[in-house]
Amino acid sequence: MTGARRIVVKVGSSSLTTAEGGLDADRVDALVDVLAAGRDGGERDIVLVSSGAIAAGLAPLGLRRRPRDLARQQAAASVGQGLLVARYTASFARHGVRVGQVLLTADDTSRRAHHRNAARTLDKLLAMGAVPVVNENDTVATDEIRFGDNDRLAALVAHLVHADLLVLLSDVDGLYDGDPSRPGTSRLDEVRGPEDLAGVEIGSAGRAGVGTGGMVTKVEAARIAAEAGIPVVLTSASQAADALKGRDTGTLFHATGSRSADRLLWLQHASAPQGSLTLDDGAVRAVVERRKSLLPAGIAGVEGEFQAGDPVELKDAEGHAVARGLVNFDAREIPLLIGRSTRELARELGPAYEREVVHRDDLVLLRR
Repeated sequence: MTGARRIVVKVGSSSLTTAEGGLDADRVDALVDVLAAGRDGGERDIVLVSSGAIAAGLAPLGLRRRPRDLARQQAAASVGQGLLVARYTASFARHGVRVGQVLLTADDTSRRAHHRNAARTLDKLLAMGAVPVVNENDTVATDEIRFGDNDRLAALVAHLVHADLLVLLSDVDGLYDGDPSRPGTSRLDEVRGPEDLAGVEIGSAGRAGVGTGGMVTKVEAARIAAEAGIPVVLTSASQAADALKGRDTGTLFHATGSRSADRLLWLQHASAPQGSLTLDDGAVRAVVERRKSLLPAGIAGVEGEFQAGDPVELKDAEGHAVARGLVNFDAREIPLLIGRSTRELARELGPAYEREVVHRDDLVLLRR
């Protein structure tokens, strides 16, 4: 871990705010002091993925707890996001470090052009010596607002910026084999693969009541990052300094896979399918086994309302999702294409229809 030159650190709402809502300036400053020192005079890059916008907006809006309805969540995020980035700006300024706010949604990075823009912005901020502060764009997000308290976002950002390490900070000092408040439970020092999690009870609710995540989302985020070739340290915010210095703290998730195309990782783990296409057996084999594009001739059915460029699921005849991809046609066009060759479609409808429904470069296989 001491050799990591680019590190993504994720911190949750409960580590930054009070249970009543509102930022805790002392907690923010303590975290920033650790991150500033962890930059090692600019020799290491730090990307901060920070929750807390909604929680920070509760007290100023007179809300006693995190609201359930989306509209008030978005309103709280709108107020709190400004407060959050202002607090980080002032706190990092004590160390002569600039920050840059980056707000993302899943759609920003599953689409090719948006993905390039996000990656370019983050890389340029780091090259210019700034610390990117990343958050979901909760003021406009819908499904994304319940994305997992930014844990999964942090894993995807770690892959996006080619990080060497992901540090997930919680209010618990690691992953335990049961409820850490119960006697007899013990912390897992290392996780080398899924088999190490067999029989482990993983809780889902945060104690502070201002976040949406919990240990479930953190373990899932660790799995995503580890499968993408990035080791993960899960520990408490109070032990962040030890994690950045490579000391024995928390739970270490070893990398289990290798890096894949950044955008496809987002497509698999962050996109919300807007519909589905049912494939015949031959198309399933072509897509899954031979990694081919999906052609109109292999489609047996279509469901949902979607537009060209939207993510859709590709299903077999039994309804099992086998892949996910970005579709090249609107839902209303698909029935005209079903079961027909591209040559026939080009002759009848024009050259724009002589192409794949989902190109293999915009397609990711799902676990079966």
